[in-house]
Amino acid sequence: MFLSERSTQAEYFDSLDRSREEIAQGYEQLGRVNRIFKFSHPFEWLIPRRLEAKQRERLRILDLGAGDGLLGRELRAWAAKRGWDWQVTDLDLNVAALQLNNGNWKVGASVLNLPFADNSFDVVIASQMTHHLDLPEQICRHFREAWRVARELVVFSDLHRNVAMCVLVRVGTLLARCSRELAADGVISIRRGFRVGEWRRWATEAGIPEAQVRLYFGSRILMDARKRRG
Repeated sequence: MFLSERSTQAEYFDSLDRSREEIAQGYEQLGRVNRIFKFSHPFEWLIPRRLEAKQRERLRILDLGAGDGLLGRELRAWAAKRGWDWQVTDLDLNVAALQLNNGNWKVGASVLNLPFADNSFDVVIASQMTHHLDLPEQICRHFREAWRVARELVVFSDLHRNVAMCVLVRVGTLLARCSRELAADGVISIRRGFRVGEWRRWATEAGIPEAQVRLYFGSRILMDARKRRG
């Protein structure tokens, strides 16, 4: 049945032979789509609710698969309006994408092998990055590595695999005046997306206790997990 099984069809956006200009244009278009769908809201909603008042005032955050760093810049600005100091480190395998970012600290590395010690960051986040991984084993390792380097909290957001989302993303890419390639990638991304039960199973296999996995307005899968002390 359509969308009952997760696709691993490659996305144009992941191609390594794109020029720097193509990469920059792609992220500019993607940024317009992400703002339409308010991609930063799940993190603005969950992070303050999962941490104590004093903790949320000053955070070191690691953004996995950060690309051009737009999410980190959005979160820093949002926190600053509340008098909070959120410092973001952007990590991505695509160094050319990271070079588009003039705001946050940048690290070129794989999410499957994070070059940080245990408990290095207060919060580890990932937005619409996990679906770029093909195999369940990779996703479990991605979860496990994020959990390892987080001191307090992990928050992940990605696409929910359903027909309505295919329609919404198609409309969103049209409104954002995206290229034909990026518009096609939008539907492929949904087909590479997830169901709640899949993330719950992989979080358990990754050794993340009490991970909360839920639907966000039917459009995204959210996972958050808080580390316990003592």
